[in-house]
Amino acid sequence: MGAMEQLRSAMDQAGSCACVGIDPVLERLPDEIEGDPIQRMRAFCLGVLDSVVGKVGVVKPQSACFERFGSAGYGVLEQVVGHAKDLGFVVILDAKRGDIGSSAAHYAGGARAMGADVITCSPYMGRSSIEPFLEEGLGVFALCRTSNPDADELQTLTMNDGATLAQHTAKMITALGDQVGAVVGATNNAAETQSLRNEMTHAMFLVPGVGAQGGTVADVKAMCIDGASTHGGLGVVINASRSVLYPLSESGESWMDAVGRAAGVFACECASLLS
Repeated sequence: MGAMEQLRSAMDQAGSCACVGIDPVLERLPDEIEGDPIQRMRAFCLGVLDSVVGKVGVVKPQSACFERFGSAGYGVLEQVVGHAKDLGFVVILDAKRGDIGSSAAHYAGGARAMGADVITCSPYMGRSSIEPFLEEGLGVFALCRTSNPDADELQTLTMNDGATLAQHTAKMITALGDQVGAVVGATNNAAETQSLRNEMTHAMFLVPGVGAQGGTVADVKAMCIDGASTHGGLGVVINASRSVLYPLSESGESWMDAVGRAAGVFACECASLLS
């Protein structure tokens, strides 16, 4: 089973196309978690995984949040990926790699050794920067139409044939095969995301921007594959990070219970797309 098939299966089993981003920020960690920064980050991330198991089937650790702490942080990332795999999650490593083929091969080997199933990549150095990850058996989500506001500076540029840079990226993603999907933000307008779905008919979309960035699950509808009968068949993996990781706790609720509750609410919202 390829990585994208694993994603679909995990979402079908979870009953939702929801994904929880693991983006630890020290300043936002619960006060109840004690220790030095590395200890607190480790306890938080492992606790989040334990809190959301059974509610979502996919998690997405943000590599930058760990790498900023050097080798100790990278060690925590390895532990997080390992624990996620032990719990049965499909793991998307959000590392946004994008170097020449020879360097990409090293990145790919590292991601595979860590235990990731899928990785995010920047495609702007061409398909040779993506192919080494496929050769390692990883799935890839290539940046296509992202959720950050200043993405318009490049991604909406019109080429000589009248298509945008994002649309040309979509063509490359399609040509790379069924183990490559696209990062398409929920904060973009429905007409544009629908046009990208028309180009990438069967590709999986990793959808950031829901929650803290202002996008909604309803905004994702235009990206879904028509006629889908399963959650995995919708062709979207909807990510939420801050809105799930840092919810307001209700009276008498532990931080882990609050995270689990927020993940459950998010998963139910995503599940509504199938109906």
